Formats: sequence, structure tokens, C-alpha cells
Amino acid sequence: MNFNFFMNDVVVTARNEAKEAGFQELTNPEEVDTAFAKEGTTLVLVNSVCGCAGGIARPAAGYALHKGEQKPDHAVTVFAGQDKEATEKARSYFTGYPPSSPSFALLKDGKLVSMVERYEIEGSEPIEVVKKLQEAFEKHC
Repeated sequence: MNFNFFMNDVVVTARNEAKEAGFQELTNPEEVDTAFAKEGTTLVLVNSVCGCAGGIARPAAGYALHKGEQKPDHAVTVFAGQDKEATEKARSYFTGYPPSSPSFALLKDGKLVSMVERYEIEGSEPIEVVKKLQEAFEKHC
């Protein structure tokens, strides 16, 4: 089995899951700055090929965006390990938090107001992550 082919397939699948859930993909620092400058609330998914946590984060993100009454105005994603400059730029907004992927950041008018880190995703049931996201939406959206 060609490992590079396998990894490319995993990356494409992970990207598509985020896009199908309603996230706009940001692939460079300029796109990050533009997206984060928008008024209102922005949910950021730091996507990852990590099987266990990524396989929880992406479905939870999609569910949280489409269920419940409070939702962010915008949903965007950067891909850790793939779109490195975009991810680094996004993380520069997450002051006080170490790099974590997958993870979620909620920004309001470009300022970080809530963070769900990998350790809060890994080993959780997707519905637990959905609840964390919905709590942040209710508080800030």
C-alpha cells in the first residue's frame, strides 16, 4: 500500500467533511485575516487527520452548526499540518492557548471568546463536544 496515497485520501476526506458541514476552508494567512475581520461570531475548526479526535470533532461541528437556536454568524476551517501558514495565522488569534488540533475557537468581532481544545475532544462522545459548542454559542452568539 502506498502510504502517501493513503494519507492524501485521509486529508481529502477530512477536508470534505468540514466543507460539507458548512465550514469555509481557509488556506492562506490572507484568507484568515479577512475571515476573522468580519463582524459577528466566527467558529473556527482547526481540522486534523488525527483519527480519534478528528473523527469526533468534524461530525460534532456539523451537528452543532445545524442544531439549536444560537449559531455563529460564520464557520471557517484551517487544516493543521496541511495549510501550515493559514493554521499558524489562525492560532495567532488564540492568545493564551497552545497549538491544539483538532480544536475549536469562537471569535466575536475578531477576538477570542471561547476555546475547545483537543484534550476536551479526544476520548469524548461527539454529543459531549456538541454540548460544549452549543454552550459557547448560547453565551456568545
